[in-house]
Amino acid sequence: MSRERTFRTEAIVIKRRNFGEADRLLTLFSREQGKIRAIAKGARKPQSRKTGHVELFMRSKFLMAKGKDLNIITQAEMVEGYSPLRDDLVRATYASYVVELLDRLTVEEGQHLDIYRLLAEALGWFAYTDDMLLAARYYELRLLALTGFQPQLFSCVSCGEPIAEQDQFFSAELGGLLCPNCQTADRRAQQISAAAAKVLRYLQTRPWDTVKSLRLKRPLHTELEAIMHYYLTYILERNLKSVDFLHRLRHEAALFADVPAPSED
Repeated sequence: MSRERTFRTEAIVIKRRNFGEADRLLTLFSREQGKIRAIAKGARKPQSRKTGHVELFMRSKFLMAKGKDLNIITQAEMVEGYSPLRDDLVRATYASYVVELLDRLTVEEGQHLDIYRLLAEALGWFAYTDDMLLAARYYELRLLALTGFQPQLFSCVSCGEPIAEQDQFFSAELGGLLCPNCQTADRRAQQISAAAAKVLRYLQTRPWDTVKSLRLKRPLHTELEAIMHYYLTYILERNLKSVDFLHRLRHEAALFADVPAPSED
């Protein structure tokens, strides 16, 4: 096989589905070429050398051959497995959200090294952090910035005046905060507390190593999640499957928590 038809890349598996009798069709986000599709022939066979290197969320080094319609994976070597993402349903659901959001906000191919680094780091956060709600908000803001949808959080998107320490409004249509005087610029803008606006600004301007020490109360987490999902749903013009599943998990967990313990009599 000629060198011109083969290439090496490091990539993360963001989608996969069975293909044919023993193959897997993968969507990869690669360090060098962005989002690409490839087929791993025989990957579902227990004796295949690719098995264990092409699982969902794994970061691996690939040798590929350029096909007419799909790239063909000829070799795969795992770099980082993020194993907790496959051992815990909640962590797996957040990881699914990470890759689904990235998939919706990026186009096919084209190098996006900063986005690749963010994805690799984010999967590590969700594999090991104890505060997945905080990690989700941080990831959303970072990804929005890298894909051209960064919300304006420091000045009013209507009048341009600096945002004061008071309750504001968030406009998905205008892409950021509205001061109380400009609320009518978007009748569908959502109210946001001064505390939530302050946290979003903090997340937008600090590295994860600093942010991860934050401890927020659950009502504030709930408000932040609602605001960010309101904005993301507007941008994407749809909700995400992983968000719906995460809400079902929480609902079921709440129901289970309300069930009294069985009697020992």
